[in-house]
Amino acid sequence: MRKTYRIIAAAVLACCVQFGAAAEGFEQDRFAIGFWVDPPADQLTPKRYEEIADAGFSVVIGMHPRSEEEIERQLRLCKRNGLKLIASRPPSDDERWANHAACWGYTLRDEPSLGDFAALAERADALRRRYPDRLPYVNLFPTYASAEQLGTETYEEHVRQFMEIYRPEVLSMDHYPYMTPESDTRDDYCENLAVMRAHAMEAGVPFWNFFNIMPFGPHLDPTEAQVRWQVNASLCYGAKGVLYFCYWSPRGDDFAKGGAILNAVGTRTRHYDEAQRINHVLQQWGPTLMRLTSDAVLQVSGGDKAIDVLAGQPLANISEGNYRIGIFHTDDGTRAVLLMNDDYAYAAWPTVEFESDAVQEVSPRDGAIAPVQDNSPDMPGLQLSLDAGAARLFLLKSR
Repeated sequence: MRKTYRIIAAAVLACCVQFGAAAEGFEQDRFAIGFWVDPPADQLTPKRYEEIADAGFSVVIGMHPRSEEEIERQLRLCKRNGLKLIASRPPSDDERWANHAACWGYTLRDEPSLGDFAALAERADALRRRYPDRLPYVNLFPTYASAEQLGTETYEEHVRQFMEIYRPEVLSMDHYPYMTPESDTRDDYCENLAVMRAHAMEAGVPFWNFFNIMPFGPHLDPTEAQVRWQVNASLCYGAKGVLYFCYWSPRGDDFAKGGAILNAVGTRTRHYDEAQRINHVLQQWGPTLMRLTSDAVLQVSGGDKAIDVLAGQPLANISEGNYRIGIFHTDDGTRAVLLMNDDYAYAAWPTVEFESDAVQEVSPRDGAIAPVQDNSPDMPGLQLSLDAGAARLFLLKSR
């Protein structure tokens, strides 16, 4: 049975001790692959939304202000292409588009401060009463936001207050790491994911995060391996959605280079093909990823004694290298391992040992589940090949 996330209407929440106790609420029925900056109003065409679907996206998050007619057109285009829409604004009293089958919800606010939480919660509660199965979506600041932006002394406190006051159906944030030899902030990115993971698990809700695919401000243009690293790191921490920044290149001094998945006039950049390749894997893994519950996130690097770090885990040992490892379980007792090459510059070729010989792999090509194949059968032990920033997803039945 596919695992889904059912979130409760605010009126019912007041009577419940824990999240997830009611039957009604927003239901995430697929892995969310989305983006910031949707095509502008003059590009609300079948061709543009076919292009989004062909790149492997599953949800469109509206950013541009939209009229009722434009949102309705977006919804028709999304439905035609198997996409869901989080509209750029909530509906007014006389607009019925929120009941459209392709509507997942609507954006209420991006990067609020603590002082905004109460008013947002009041607004969201009114929408939840009227549209209990729609998502009133709010996206949070990253860890590197200032105390003035957060409205709290620490980031942990900011997220905790948001969970208590707003009670989100989906926890979401944006974080854009630097990945150069001179400035490598990937540890901070993973610390941000760890905070999301902890609070999402405590509340029983999924979490999503935005990551970077374009040059802007002081950020360099990421390689495909760096994009892949960001996505797979999110998966290791249990994300149920990954969101690209950006799809359509915004205008402005910070974005003068363009270089998003599409440039500012709608021409595909090299990132379109990169996103298509990465999203294809996510589409194949998606049904399995939605069934997984995170147990641990481990890191093995350099001279670490992997056998000690991995003690008691379904992945029992791995040869020297830099790896990030997500450990999960499903409702039927299956354990899962997402093994990621934590290096975005070099491929890895580890020798691995699982706790069981009955190891299966979820194919990144077609989603098929089959016994794992040794990539170097002439060498002793089980050999795996991992491209820079790449990951592989394994399943092990409980003994």
